[in-house]
Amino acid sequence: MNIIEIRDLWKSFGDHTVFQGVSFDVPEGQTTAIIGPSGSGKSVLLKHMVGLLAPDRGALRVFGVDVVQADEAALYAIRRRMGMLFQAGALFDSMTVGENVAFPLVHHAPGLSPQARREKVLEKLDLVGMPDFCDRMPASLSGGQLKRVGLARAIVMEPEIVLFDEPNSGLDPLTSDAIDELICDMKAKLGITFVVISHDIVGTVAVADHIAMLYGGALVAFGPTAQVLRSPVPIVRRFLQRNLILPEADGMPARLPTPAL
Repeated sequence: MNIIEIRDLWKSFGDHTVFQGVSFDVPEGQTTAIIGPSGSGKSVLLKHMVGLLAPDRGALRVFGVDVVQADEAALYAIRRRMGMLFQAGALFDSMTVGENVAFPLVHHAPGLSPQARREKVLEKLDLVGMPDFCDRMPASLSGGQLKRVGLARAIVMEPEIVLFDEPNSGLDPLTSDAIDELICDMKAKLGITFVVISHDIVGTVAVADHIAMLYGGALVAFGPTAQVLRSPVPIVRRFLQRNLILPEADGMPARLPTPAL
């Protein structure tokens, strides 16, 4: 079953065309990574998924609802079923870790008692490997710890979809690996659908069940990770070969042209 459906999406900002007829589906309960060069529209696509941007043309359905046509009430209902992990964690410096994680509950589940809210916060912090950090301040945390707290906040409402904007950005290789392992662990334990945009190709291959690649306004590759790694499309292979040793392309010789990005 597909939880997000993108059909013939077109988007321009003035004279700059971002999407030219992009179409693909995000399968439920799996991790889909969106890759591509800087400026290819990865973050713009995430903003379309939550209804912050509207396409010039095309349809984008989340939970079967067309977010392009949805009114504010329908968009609010969709967003309550989604979580978001931002690049730098985006924590409030003046709040404790626990208060940051509880923030969505305070605003979207006001009926919860303070005790029930704290129990949910502690449960999610434990899931991300930070059970004793509830009363710490963000300024005392490392980059990887900030990302873990951000993930705890993203899942505290028990969403069906979590969107990741560069989860490994600014992290050292070991911490980056730990975040990748955490993403895989969360998917296995919670059955959440993850959508990840990333420049970390090695990490992307480690976590993704499916990969979508954007280039020049078009979707140039989409499918299961192993299939995309065997793509015969020259630009796809050129992009991936910078970080990976690729298997032989399907139906093509191993040596391929290497056009500039």
